[in-house]
Amino acid sequence: MRNPATRSGGIADHAVRRPHGTADTVPHVDGARLLRRIDRFSRIGGAEDGGVTRMGFSEADREARARLVSEARAAGLETSVDAGGNVFISRSTVRPKSPARPRILIGSHLDTVANGGRLDGAYGVLAGLEVLQCLAESGTVTGCDVVVVAFANEEGALFPQPFWGSMVLAGRLDALPSEPRDHAGRPLREALALAGGDLSDLASAVWAPDSVVGYLELHVEQGPVLERLGLPIGVVDSITGRTQLTVEVTGVAGHAGTSPMEGRRDPLVAAAEAVLSVERLAREDRLCRVATVGWLEVTANSPNTIPGCVRFSVDIRDSDSAGLAAAEQALRATLADLAERREVRIAIEVAVRTDRVRTDPRLRQEIAAAAADLGLACEAMPSGAGHDAQVVADIAPVGMIFVPSVDGVSHVPAERTAPEHLTAGAEVLLRTVLRL
Repeated sequence: MRNPATRSGGIADHAVRRPHGTADTVPHVDGARLLRRIDRFSRIGGAEDGGVTRMGFSEADREARARLVSEARAAGLETSVDAGGNVFISRSTVRPKSPARPRILIGSHLDTVANGGRLDGAYGVLAGLEVLQCLAESGTVTGCDVVVVAFANEEGALFPQPFWGSMVLAGRLDALPSEPRDHAGRPLREALALAGGDLSDLASAVWAPDSVVGYLELHVEQGPVLERLGLPIGVVDSITGRTQLTVEVTGVAGHAGTSPMEGRRDPLVAAAEAVLSVERLAREDRLCRVATVGWLEVTANSPNTIPGCVRFSVDIRDSDSAGLAAAEQALRATLADLAERREVRIAIEVAVRTDRVRTDPRLRQEIAAAAADLGLACEAMPSGAGHDAQVVADIAPVGMIFVPSVDGVSHVPAERTAPEHLTAGAEVLLRTVLRL
């Protein structure tokens, strides 16, 4: 998908511009205001190296949520928090069960991974706020109510229940643990209450399938494709499937100096083998596109002690549901064999399963048309990262807009996108909302 806008290698050629020879009365976003907000929010949980640690339901996450509510209210907008901890912003009261008018939902998430980037998630929320504020300030009348959402705990970095907020909204309550806990065993119930939610009332936060006509999510690409093509806008056609597991390996703790090598039941050695087997799923066996162990916890984490327990995450991704299932089945068989050989106990818990999702054809068409209205070239492309959009797809048509990531990096302090591309993405989001 490429619109007829002129392509060129210079960034300046991708600045937002009105179609030639037309009188453009459509409102425009305030790019400078958007960039200032992104900068302000990057300081919440920010480190000197530019990284941001704002894990879901942490103190920094609560601070960011409070700032979002404060800025929305200062702009004359209504805010609310549902039982799942999702923050909503609108020009009128949000009613999950029986909306008075059709609704368009736009947004993303504010939480980050540990020492992650400043744009992943937050950009989509703040661009959504900018779009809604722009509509309110210009007095633009829309056929649908526009609602901005900041989904809770998309990353699952602290509490290992990724897509928490969108799963609650979409009604996937049976897939969530009844008493979720973080990696240290602390209960989510209390942290959720501090964020304005209520674990005992999640059903009140579920949206009916007919309650929203579409969901739009603006995001940085997190990959190199758009930058390599020299294009400012990506129109996402599909979102990768993902299975995330938490594996616990239990052995026998002991003294590092007095325990003979023969007879040891070392869970860390078993875990090391398991990590390599995860890599083999994708690198050698080609059962899935990618497979990653990104988090590992050793107890006791002492240099002169044989550990007693090791816990680690497994993240498997593929565009094919059969591939995901085959990779998980192969890993489970490998871990069962490993447990027997190493005389350790291995328990596997499913944190999340999401199938590949195709975005809505009409929304893709409207996004591309919005880009064309602005003279911006675009490309149809898949998303290798997971997003709340693939969960919201349970109840509504979904569309996603990408902007380029410098050097294709994300989830790290070096995550960056050119300011003009950030503004262009927000303009495309605004135009898409108006076209709908």
